[in-house]
Amino acid sequence: MGLGSDMYRQQILDHYKNPRNYGEIEDPDFTHVGENPSCGDTIRMDVELDDAGETIEAVRFTGDGCAISMASASMLSERLHGMPVDDLDALDTDDVTDMLGVDISPMRVKCAVLGRQVAQDGAKIHRGELDPDDRTVTEE
Repeated sequence: MGLGSDMYRQQILDHYKNPRNYGEIEDPDFTHVGENPSCGDTIRMDVELDDAGETIEAVRFTGDGCAISMASASMLSERLHGMPVDDLDALDTDDVTDMLGVDISPMRVKCAVLGRQVAQDGAKIHRGELDPDDRTVTEE
């Protein structure tokens, strides 16, 4: 492991201890909750869109979980600000793990991608593509 890995580990710990955009949006355009049953992580994402409903203006999250899931949600909340919703839909696992900057074991990938899955499913519910009562659950 080189110095670069240590820097990313420090960044993950910083986002875990001092999460960005932690909290709730009073009247979000959509909100959604998801969980990772294998380790108990839970994340709620609130998203506010621009007037046209095409661009993310604000993201807040709450939850409880491991350092990877909370840091990933924090980093994602920063990345999503100003992003077109279509770009949110296109984010994949590699985008999230690249954002974290460290190798993630297969068991921890579910933790890392939970925030992304919650935000994507929330957008799908907002568009009427998913049932609003569905809760995102990372696959075991």
